[in-house]
Amino acid sequence: MDSHNNPTNKNIRTKLENGRLAALSLWNECCERLAYYGMSTNLVNYLQIRLNQGNVTASNNVTNWSGTCYITPLIEAFLADAYFSRLNPSCVENGCDPTKSQVVVCFLALYLIALGTGGIKPCVSSFGADQFDANDEAERKKKSSFFNWFCLSINVGALVASSVLVWIQMNVGWGWGFGIPAVAMFIAFGPFFLGSRLYRFQKPGGSPITRIF
Repeated sequence: MDSHNNPTNKNIRTKLENGRLAALSLWNECCERLAYYGMSTNLVNYLQIRLNQGNVTASNNVTNWSGTCYITPLIEAFLADAYFSRLNPSCVENGCDPTKSQVVVCFLALYLIALGTGGIKPCVSSFGADQFDANDEAERKKKSSFFNWFCLSINVGALVASSVLVWIQMNVGWGWGFGIPAVAMFIAFGPFFLGSRLYRFQKPGGSPITRIF
């Protein structure tokens, strides 16, 4: 069905190619991974340098945040399957002295990212695959190829984040180093939402968890 719960118009979709709509999911995933790894790869250094945390505290905070990022997809995948369709601190040469409010804002932002990651991670690959007609032999082959491109897009985003963005953060500045991932997310969602009227949406089919209970 389309965004208005009407049957998908196959003729229109054939002209625009379902693969192009699925490519928007690939672009979204690449930019989202670039943004995520752009934050996480060098986050311990940021917490040590800008929030004046010790190595153990900073590492523990990053571990907790990263764990949350990988737990929230389990919760939000259940919700998607069952019910839905798919401030700078004051710094001197000797270090930084962040206020409590700045620390709170920093961690609030980090855990909002974790919440957003939980919504994207379990849905984006299956949503891209949904754009191909399972009853069409040619589209079934493209669907199989889609997952290869999906894995490639993840690794491209992670590679750029772990190399280029880390260098920028350490040599140019944290504003640029974290600003670029933020801009990447805006660039990701722009083209993604442009295809909203043409996407194929699957009705909620229920979650294995709901069947158990």
